[in-house]
Amino acid sequence: MNSFFKYFTDIYSGVKSLLTGMSVTGKYFFSPGQIVTEQYPENRKKLLMQERFKGEVIMPHDQNNQHRCTGCGICETNCPNGSIEVISNRIDSGDGKKVRIIDKHIYHLSMCTFCGLCIKTCPSDALAWGQQFEHAVFDRAKLTKTLNKPGSSILKGIE
Repeated sequence: MNSFFKYFTDIYSGVKSLLTGMSVTGKYFFSPGQIVTEQYPENRKKLLMQERFKGEVIMPHDQNNQHRCTGCGICETNCPNGSIEVISNRIDSGDGKKVRIIDKHIYHLSMCTFCGLCIKTCPSDALAWGQQFEHAVFDRAKLTKTLNKPGSSILKGIE
């Protein structure tokens, strides 16, 4: 008698779980105001990703082509698989101090696991997540990107 009762209890539990999941699906199916499916690639021009989307690591620049990267190399040190290379030089600032400036901030997208440790540990908030997500290429060399733009400089007041 005990196994008979357990059999029907399991059936009831399974049907209840199925109906709970189908009610969520049905809610989105029958409510036309909430569109949760994007019509990609037809809407490629107006497609907006969520703010929390992790597309690729970028280095934001302002309108004067200035960035916040000091070239400290903390992002390179904290990257678990070596996706970031910071090539920097030390120059004399004029007051006797040596100032580090970056020559190249190289990002290997093909090796990145999108863990975000480089962004979290950057003391000057120089790195951020970008919204670009189409990275299909035939040549892996195209997945190696230089994050600092040509002719860019560090923002004044960042140390």
